[in-house]
Amino acid sequence: MSRATLKSSPTGAKPMADEYGKMNSDGSTAVVTDFKLDNGQVLPKVETRYRTWGTLNSSGSNVLIVCHALTGNANVESWWGSFLGQGKPFDTSKYWVFCANVLGGCYGSSGPAAIDPASGKRMGAAFPKVTIRDMARVQLEVLKSLGVREIVASIGGSMGGMVALEMAVCSREVPHRPIIRSCVTLSSSGRHQPWQIGISEVQRAAIYADPKWKNGMYHQQEPPTDGVSVARMMAMLTYRTHPAYWTKFGRDEKEPEQAGPSRPAAASTFEVEEYLRAQGSKFNERGFDAGSYVRLTQAMDSHDLGRDRGDYYEVLKKIQIPVLVTSISSDVLYPVSEQLELAQYLPNSQHHMIESPEGHDGFLLEGRKIGILVRGFLGQMEYEAPVHRGPVGQALLTASKL
Repeated sequence: MSRATLKSSPTGAKPMADEYGKMNSDGSTAVVTDFKLDNGQVLPKVETRYRTWGTLNSSGSNVLIVCHALTGNANVESWWGSFLGQGKPFDTSKYWVFCANVLGGCYGSSGPAAIDPASGKRMGAAFPKVTIRDMARVQLEVLKSLGVREIVASIGGSMGGMVALEMAVCSREVPHRPIIRSCVTLSSSGRHQPWQIGISEVQRAAIYADPKWKNGMYHQQEPPTDGVSVARMMAMLTYRTHPAYWTKFGRDEKEPEQAGPSRPAAASTFEVEEYLRAQGSKFNERGFDAGSYVRLTQAMDSHDLGRDRGDYYEVLKKIQIPVLVTSISSDVLYPVSEQLELAQYLPNSQHHMIESPEGHDGFLLEGRKIGILVRGFLGQMEYEAPVHRGPVGQALLTASKL
């Protein structure tokens, strides 16, 4: 295992950057029939909305899978656009880049927001609980149907890092699945801890408390927007840090608006209050579905590489492929200790920590430094051309080139 640290200077007083651009459901749709979930339930038809960039080679082996985080979509350009394109870390002149909206999501894939053909209404709570492993397996099935045989790397941050790790394991559990040769996991973990489960639950509780929730069977035209807004506000606190909030907001107050000579001015509010309320409203404007928020956070809580496989640490030791494990120094949601644990037990891993005040969202906002790491790691894979790799189970280079 090798380690490196990338340092960044303090941000200074500047606007708090936004992690996402335009979000929509654009893309192509693949259908997997009779898909059996981890809980034993069979879904007759699973739709997966996906997008691709670059050209798949004749052997179906130049593939990068990019896995999005909790509220992401299939459009990498919206959240990791600086990585995508010719000469960039996800070099489209070399790689065929694939990204799909996860099972249970609300940007085109099957989930609570999907319309039930029988009733013409959203599925809502009738859509079953799914797991991170379910998400990984259905995407591998889609890739197989698209002619993919071998995957250079599965890559993701936060929830996406969980899916990327699960894919790496799942790809070798069943014959004839596309084989993943390396993995990049950023600001993530191999299993959800009580800290993250608790944070997920209080966010779900905010949604449940909205009278419009109706046990998940609300009408699509009357969603529980108040509950979703509060859940998002809670999440935004865990995505950043105490120093970042102080640098941006301090104790500044917004000037009250004068309502008129006969009406008193509204009470002043702190700038941080205005920011969080705006983030809640913006999330609703994006149209993120409350049912998906509940099902996806539940899926994250289910995440455990050791589940039904044996001892957690022994499972990690059996993952022989190269894995790039990356931390953000100030991450309070998935602290550095969790990535260090992964790196300690993954036998062919390298760990890098990025010094950043951005907190968990640093995996989206520290694009330049993360790009350096990803480019270097993928460059190692190129040194082992397919004809020189030997057996599929043989590990590739892991020495850091940074």
